[in-house]
Amino acid sequence: MNKNYYAVLMAGGVGSRFWPISTSENPKQFHDMLGTGDTLIQKTFKRLNKFVPTENILILTNERYNDLVLEQLPLVKQAQVVLEPAMRNTAPCILYAAMKIQKMNPDGVMIVAPSDHWIEDEAAFAKDVTTCFEKCEKEEVLCTLGIKPSFPNTGFGYIEYEKDGGAGLKKVSQFREKPDYETAKEFLAQGNFLWNAGIFMWSVKTIVNAFKNYQKEQYDLFESGMSSYNTSAEAAFIKENYPKAENISIDYAILENSKSIFVLPATFDWNDLGTWGSLYDKMNDGTDGNAVVGAQVLAEDASGNMIRTPKGKVVVVDGLNDYIIVDKEEVLLIYPKSKEQDIKQVLNKVKDTFGDQYA
Repeated sequence: MNKNYYAVLMAGGVGSRFWPISTSENPKQFHDMLGTGDTLIQKTFKRLNKFVPTENILILTNERYNDLVLEQLPLVKQAQVVLEPAMRNTAPCILYAAMKIQKMNPDGVMIVAPSDHWIEDEAAFAKDVTTCFEKCEKEEVLCTLGIKPSFPNTGFGYIEYEKDGGAGLKKVSQFREKPDYETAKEFLAQGNFLWNAGIFMWSVKTIVNAFKNYQKEQYDLFESGMSSYNTSAEAAFIKENYPKAENISIDYAILENSKSIFVLPATFDWNDLGTWGSLYDKMNDGTDGNAVVGAQVLAEDASGNMIRTPKGKVVVVDGLNDYIIVDKEEVLLIYPKSKEQDIKQVLNKVKDTFGDQYA
């Protein structure tokens, strides 16, 4: 395995659209959402560990999830868990991790990947990432993986690339915000747009230099702690200084400014597992039946439902179509799939009415 390969696994999100399974105390990346026997973070770690050395995988997460990470990833040592003492979006934590890696190995190249996505063909994923790594080792470029759109999705950002390029990596023209439906249709018709999967590759030298050029205040803040990184003094420095970092995404901080970004159209199937509906789409075999995790289901005149309960629970459904049915201890959710984007608002209403213990 290449000792210069590093991975930063992003595992700090709450995943509130998967409520009531995903909560602020135990979010979706720590759950076996598909009933495979592995939680999403375990699956992601194993995927990366096929080509990145175990000790070179860092887990970026919130302080409150430290114990969950160590419990679910027994191969990971405490030093590999990079804890955020405050929520500051993706740019500060990526810079922090990159500087830690740079101090360990100035020749390092790194992938930044979400911990809660589903990738079917893991060999193809490893091949695509390695292709990007090889370019990042030779040139001062930023790379990302783009997903070929299968329909005009309005829930993803898009990556527009230059049409005149050949096969393989393509020069990025610009990143586009989540579009409305008509704009998304135009993107697909043009043929040079990909979904932004939020998977990035670069050398530590290149990304740190990018922050130095485009986000000088952030760079200066974290660079001032370089002597403490990977030592016993790191925690105190981060606790004092991390909350001072600007709350900004890597997209706005770096990707919108850089002129040397390349995208590789992914050769693997991908699902961001962002909502109960996306989980249904991943699990349904196309028969319009019900997608089931945990439950034993007896269905009459019922289809298109996403059903999740504790393992072995008998669920009888009659005359219900296209619903999300989730049973979790003190919460039962029965909600139309068509309104799944409103689950965040429902969660807020539950908290206001019954208390924060259900969040």
